[in-house]
Amino acid sequence: MFFDSHAHYWDHRFDEEIGGAAPLLTELFTNGLLGAVNVGTSPNTSRLAIEQARAFPQLYAAVGIHPSDSGELSSDPDIAVAEIESLIRKKDANKIVALGEIGLDYHWDDVPREQQMRYFEAQLTLARETAMPVLIHDREAHGDIHTTVLRYPGVTGVFHSYSGSYEMAKDLIRRGYYISFSGTVSFKNAAKVAEVARALPREFVLIETDAPYLTPHPYRGRLNHSGYLHYTAEALAALWEISVESVAAITAENAKRLFGL
Repeated sequence: MFFDSHAHYWDHRFDEEIGGAAPLLTELFTNGLLGAVNVGTSPNTSRLAIEQARAFPQLYAAVGIHPSDSGELSSDPDIAVAEIESLIRKKDANKIVALGEIGLDYHWDDVPREQQMRYFEAQLTLARETAMPVLIHDREAHGDIHTTVLRYPGVTGVFHSYSGSYEMAKDLIRRGYYISFSGTVSFKNAAKVAEVARALPREFVLIETDAPYLTPHPYRGRLNHSGYLHYTAEALAALWEISVESVAAITAENAKRLFGL
């Protein structure tokens, strides 16, 4: 009974590769998937995430503007973030449980860092005003991300597909954040991620797919979906020296606590 804390079932790859996500989600929920959060990355994809979530009792939505998507929007975040706020104001009808995916991405550097930061801070401000947990994207921006969230005490959420240090994770947990691990924890070349996962307090750990991306070993490179969450849980079970069933129970309970389910 796994809970997938971060997926993008509106992504075009589901249409292109399997003819759409709806039949897949029907099968997954029929076969024991406990729940999943369908995460938007722009005003438009956030609406798609909501629309899909309404079709399945176990599927929830998160709405927000990803740093890379901000490059297609105005350099001034006010209008786009106001669209996200209008969705959150009807969060119960829209099945919204979090604000995200937000953050910083310095890997591609295709959006000016100043613009990424404007969008990130505007959405952290919105999270503070609406008391919504945040889903944070941090790719090669650990220092700036950490410094920024410290300026918003009271805002909490989850760092998704975590790739930072153990010391940073410890400090984030102390401030109320959760840490989520994707299929990368199963990769043979991700020893650092595995060591962080091994050492963290289990009551603050979530698991996710980031579907359709980051498919765990041994299916790395394929279209990812919540049916592969078992392999991420297996990797954590080996690190924690407990059963896969225990990992499923612990991480599902953590997700329900964070998202208020």
